[in-house]
Amino acid sequence: MSVKAKYQGVLDLGEQLSIKDGNVTVEGDVLKIKGQAKTPYEKDLMWDKIKAIGGESPSDIKANITVEDDSVYHRHVVKSGESLSKIAKHYYGDAMKYKAIFEANTSILKSPDVIHPDQVLVIPNK
Repeated sequence: MSVKAKYQGVLDLGEQLSIKDGNVTVEGDVLKIKGQAKTPYEKDLMWDKIKAIGGESPSDIKANITVEDDSVYHRHVVKSGESLSKIAKHYYGDAMKYKAIFEANTSILKSPDVIHPDQVLVIPNK
C-alpha cells in the first residue's frame, strides 16, 4: 500500500473541511501535506485523523497545517436538539464547560438554557 493510499482518510477529511491552499506531495516513503484550516478545532480534527491512522508519532507523514482564525476554537452552527452542555461535551469532552460557551456568546444568548437552530456560537479556545 502506498503512503498516499494509507492516509487517504486524512486527504478526504481535508477536502470535507475545505482546507485552503492544500498541497500534497510524496517524497520517497513520506507523505507531505500542507494547508490552512479555518479554526484550531479543524486543525485538531486533521491531527486526530493522522494519529488514528499512523499512530502517535508517525514517521511516514509530515503535516504543516496552519490556522486562519485562532481567535476562537471554532464557530458552531446550532442544530435542532442541541444544548450548550451537549456542544461543550463535543468540543471539550466536558459538558460542564457550557458556561464558557455561554459567556463567549452573551451578545446573542440571554440564557444558557435557550439556544436556537442556525445560531452561530463562538466556541472559545480551551
